[in-house]
Amino acid sequence: MLVSAKDMLTKAKAGKYAVGQFNINNLEWTKAILLTAQENNSPVILGVSEGAGKYMCGFETVAAMVKAMINTLGITVPVALHLDHGSYEGAFKAMDAGFSSVMFDGSHYGIEENIEKTKEVIRVAGERGISVEAEVGAIGGEEDGVVGGGEVADPDECKSIAGLGVDMLAAGIGNIHGVYPENWQGLNFDVLAKIQEKTGTMPLVLHGGTGIPEEMVKKAISLGVSKVNVNTECQLSFAAATRKYIEEGKDQQGKGFDPRKLLAPGFEAIKATVKEKMELFGSINKA
Repeated sequence: MLVSAKDMLTKAKAGKYAVGQFNINNLEWTKAILLTAQENNSPVILGVSEGAGKYMCGFETVAAMVKAMINTLGITVPVALHLDHGSYEGAFKAMDAGFSSVMFDGSHYGIEENIEKTKEVIRVAGERGISVEAEVGAIGGEEDGVVGGGEVADPDECKSIAGLGVDMLAAGIGNIHGVYPENWQGLNFDVLAKIQEKTGTMPLVLHGGTGIPEEMVKKAISLGVSKVNVNTECQLSFAAATRKYIEEGKDQQGKGFDPRKLLAPGFEAIKATVKEKMELFGSINKA
């Protein structure tokens, strides 16, 4: 059964650990992440971007697959199915399809319009017990064609969005989606501390979790980050394991071309990456 992300993040905030959001791209991804969460007794958030949702034949297909998989695999840890960087229309579509959590990314609107639209998403989600994530201040890098310059959020804007009743808040603190450039300045902990001061018990979200040094991630969690998003790192480890299998010619041995065999090393690589992140975030045995 899917649950809202609210309880798991409230507990994470109080316990000074974070729950990982791992983006899913297909059946292998979903199965690998769910099994790793179960094996490590960790709550987990499955992230779905609008692009990935489209690739997987729409939000209804995704929700049906995830729910069926939870039943078939006997998953008992809390699992939230979360729309990542949702548009206004996308947020409602995902809620209708059975997602248990949505992010409405209104960061490209002016603050007034962002507030109005966020309010409406919160109203509908609230009636259905669905958690809502909002974003303030663009986060750098590229995600599904959304490009930002590593901007830093205004703590007062964070306070006004947090005050609307969202369950979690993504605030730019110099983080970037994708691979970090060599001249990256690092996370801005002063701004994070100010945001935390103004938003109190609100769980904060760190996007672009791939490539941030471990010590920085730990420090961000100690300063109120309760959810860390990971996507690129799983993709890189999956690609590396698949490349190795093919370069070693294993797809040409026996029935090595069978997709179940061909994708198995990548599947195991995702599991290893997810476990590593759960250890770093401190969510193991927190289910």
